[in-house]
Amino acid sequence: MKHIARKRFGQHFLTDGGIIDGIVDAIYPLAGEPMVEIGPGLAALTQPLVERLGHLHVIELDRDLAARLRAHTQLSVIESDVLRVDFTALTHNLHVPRIRVVGNLPYNISSPILFHLLNHVAVIQDQHFMLQKEVIDRMVAKPCTSDYGRLSVMLQWRYAMENVLHVPPHAFNPPPRVDSAVVRMVPLASPPSLDLPLLESMVQVAFSQRRKLLRHTLGRWLEARGFEGQFDVQRRAEEVPVEQYVALVQSL
Repeated sequence: MKHIARKRFGQHFLTDGGIIDGIVDAIYPLAGEPMVEIGPGLAALTQPLVERLGHLHVIELDRDLAARLRAHTQLSVIESDVLRVDFTALTHNLHVPRIRVVGNLPYNISSPILFHLLNHVAVIQDQHFMLQKEVIDRMVAKPCTSDYGRLSVMLQWRYAMENVLHVPPHAFNPPPRVDSAVVRMVPLASPPSLDLPLLESMVQVAFSQRRKLLRHTLGRWLEARGFEGQFDVQRRAEEVPVEQYVALVQSL
């Protein structure tokens, strides 16, 4: 029976064979590697991945799709909202040090998923995700550009990232109204040591009024915490490189 895409789950199914091959080549799965796919849907990526891996863990919220996937003996199906999945515990249960994570993420909750995985980054080898192109543009953006913002800082302090493939709307059924892309995210081998909730709070304040100078936002936030160090608040949030935000939160 044909599965109808469900809008509430943000379902857009990948159908273009050339694009699928390009994504799998970018992921470069090797036999026996522990890999988890988020939102396998109709198994467009799942099938070529499992052919190379031998076995694959998949996370699927849609109960009808999860039932279909269970028919595949080479798949271990986790029927759950991905935001409830403990990737650290899953990795420990597999008795491996790290896992690879891939997926065509639901565009309506892509940022919450990225931040959820950030909490489990210590057990992740790499991540390859298909996302809305404008989201990936923000993820990989450089300072002093319009795309550079909270998402850029909150991910770049911990990952090396690159846009590896453009995916047009007609590659999906139903076609989304936006262009998509595939991002590669590799956790930094020697990340800076910092208080993540404090960084998140600080960056949120900094970009809360991005057109204003930081003395109106972050400056007041720093004053309230008794900060007496050196930090130039006579610039806008988008002008501050990631490493300077990291250094500031470390000094706090």
